[in-house]
Parts: sequence; C-alpha cells; structure tokens
Amino acid sequence: MAERQAVLAPQFDSLEQQREARTLGMWVFLATEVLFFGGLFAGYTAYRTLYTADFAAASRHTVLWLGGPNTAVLLCSSLTMALAVRAVRLDHRRALVTCLVLTALLGATFLGLKGLEYYKDYHDHLVPGVNFVFTEADAGHAALFFLFYFFMTGLHAIHLTIAVCLVTILAILSWRGHFAPDDYTPVELIGLFWHFVDIVWVFLLPLLYLIGRY
Repeated sequence: MAERQAVLAPQFDSLEQQREARTLGMWVFLATEVLFFGGLFAGYTAYRTLYTADFAAASRHTVLWLGGPNTAVLLCSSLTMALAVRAVRLDHRRALVTCLVLTALLGATFLGLKGLEYYKDYHDHLVPGVNFVFTEADAGHAALFFLFYFFMTGLHAIHLTIAVCLVTILAILSWRGHFAPDDYTPVELIGLFWHFVDIVWVFLLPLLYLIGRY
C-alpha cells in the first residue's frame, strides 16, 4: 500500500505553518482543560482544609490496592504512547501500530480496573445519594469527599475513554499507511492529550488515595 502524501489545507502557506497551527490549537485546548481540572482541585483543597479529619477518614476507604496498580498501568501507557511518537517520526509503521494498540489496551485495562473499583465502592455503601453509609466520621463531610472522588475520577475516566477511542483510530489509520513521513502531527497531538490525562491521574492519586493514609 502506497504511503499517503502530506496534504496542505488551503488556508495555510506551508506544511510547517499547518503543523504549528495544529500544535497551537492543541496547547490552547489543554490550557482550558488545566483550568477546568484546576477549579476542581481548588474546590477539593478548600473543603479538605475545612474538614481535614473527616476527609482523611473517608480517604482511607478508597481502594488503594486497585488505584496503585492502575497508576502503573497508566504510566506504562504513557511510555508506549511516547514510543509510538518516536516510531512515526522514524517511519516505522509496524512499531507505530504495535505501540498504539498497546497504548489503547493499557487504557482499556485502566478503565476496567476503575469500573471494578466503582463496583466495590457501591458494594461498600460509599456512593452518595444512592446507598451511602458512613459511621467513622461526619457522614455529610465524608459524602462530600466521595462526591469529589466520583466526580473527579469520573471526569478523568471520560477523558481517558475519549483518548482510547482516538488512539484506536490512530492505530487503524497507521495500519492503512495514512501518515506520511513528513506529516504525523495527529499522532503527536493525541499523544499530548494522552499524557495530559495521565498527569491528571498522577495528581488525583495522592489527593484522593494517599493523603488520608500517610
């Protein structure tokens, strides 16, 4: 199958200008995401400062034996995504497809483990508004912690689901020889999004799982 040639959109003067515009657009998008998650982190921090003991007691009920290994899964996916970007730069299609498939599978594994964790939370009566029961601290403050927990990890899971879908599409297009040696910007930009999602989890892990324990 012949390699696709780079396509220059009519609004750009050169491929370099087109690449820079795409990259700038992605960084602007990621900046809005930082503001979005930053507001959630700020709200969580404010309430945790007000209800330190209650939030710490609630945090000890998060499932660290799932959250910890899931972090390793996500960090490994960042490695395979970085290797995918390297492969596309070197025009190694087989390595590119392999790394993208591994990245998507690792992301799906994270989502599967997160679903198992949510099921355990439900079984342990830790879902506010559904079957919440908490006796170790103020139940209202503990429920507030779990509201933040489910909202923040749920939004992260939605972002990761989108990222998995995008990487899967990239893998299919790469297998079909869609990316030219001089035009692989989509792989780099979706890689940036993937790494951003991973970084968000790196902040969520200590805030939600570790501070109440250590």
